[in-house]
Amino acid sequence: MLEIGITGRQEETVTEELLAKNIGSGRVKVFATAMMIALMEKTAVISVEPYLEEGQNTVGTGINVSHCSATPAGLKVWAETELVEIDCRRLVFKVAAYDECGLIGEGTHERFIIDMDRFQSKAESKNQAM
Repeated sequence: MLEIGITGRQEETVTEELLAKNIGSGRVKVFATAMMIALMEKTAVISVEPYLEEGQNTVGTGINVSHCSATPAGLKVWAETELVEIDCRRLVFKVAAYDECGLIGEGTHERFIIDMDRFQSKAESKNQAM
């Protein structure tokens, strides 16, 4: 059962593929903000998956984060999430990211619980509308 207080943690090493200059989000060789956000989202997803019903998952609907410190290639980074609000199918997470030297980003992330088949079918119906 979903409850406030569920936490998650995911870690990775910053590789060349995760640098801002290599994903097109800047010209510098540091961990891209987009990749930090992806790690935060992944952590939130994985943290609540065991509590969802079969056929359900979550989709991101909002994120409000700051990226306050740059991380070069080679360092480990990790995201930590905590489920802080449940409003029917709406979930709100406190998110933070760190490297080996300390905090690099923080904020909030919102996700909605969805029925995967229904959601995918609705998304694919856009192809038929074209």
